Amino acid sequence: MLADELERAETDARPVQPLSERFPDLTEHDAYAIQDLTLRRRLAAGATVSGHKIGLTSEAMRRQLGVADPDYGYVLSSRVLRSGDRLAASGLIAPMIEAELAVELSRDLDAPVGVADVAAATAAVHASLEVIDSRVRDWRIRLVDTVADNASCARVVLGSATTTPPSLAAVELRLRRNGELVATGRGSDVLDDPLNAVVWLANTLHRFGRTVRAGQIVFTGSLHAAVPVAAGDTVEADFSGIGGVSLHLT
Repeated sequence: MLADELERAETDARPVQPLSERFPDLTEHDAYAIQDLTLRRRLAAGATVSGHKIGLTSEAMRRQLGVADPDYGYVLSSRVLRSGDRLAASGLIAPMIEAELAVELSRDLDAPVGVADVAAATAAVHASLEVIDSRVRDWRIRLVDTVADNASCARVVLGSATTTPPSLAAVELRLRRNGELVATGRGSDVLDDPLNAVVWLANTLHRFGRTVRAGQIVFTGSLHAAVPVAAGDTVEADFSGIGGVSLHLT
């Protein structure tokens, strides 16, 4: 079973061959069913969900990974780190870093929703990092590969937050690895406005009978092309009007 294979790959930090190459008839619906099966198993084992991640919301990321559409995954509470934390790279396969704006919700998003609904439901906006890591060998992924693999999520890191955020489309990002500027971005790089990403998620989940809940955090997608990282790297992101977030890999 492909869900078993991907779970073993994550546990052992040993990648598998691309699902899309071995099973060319695998559909996006099939891939989300694999993701959902893994989630249900983890919930049954006692895991809890802190929120959701949206991937491939910027043109830079879609171009980098050669896919055309956004995707989504879940964020387990056990995978949430805080700014300044350390993460062992030995437990990962081929990690990369994305700097993202994360939207914390004060109420359920009962779809269909629009930008005004998401803005009214926003309790806070966090500076954040996502550590992405593909359980598929050499990042040779198509959309079905990353969807089945929980949108390539490994960890998320929460940093500074504000309850009175500026226009998210106008937020400027500076990302540094070991002190060197390696990426820049702007909130508008994420579907023109990161709130549009939350709208997309809420309305997409609604089609599957699911709801984005109050208290959950939505990681809206990278403002730049993902940056490879390795043991010994320190990554720092600064978002204008919001603050910063950092992570050290050991």
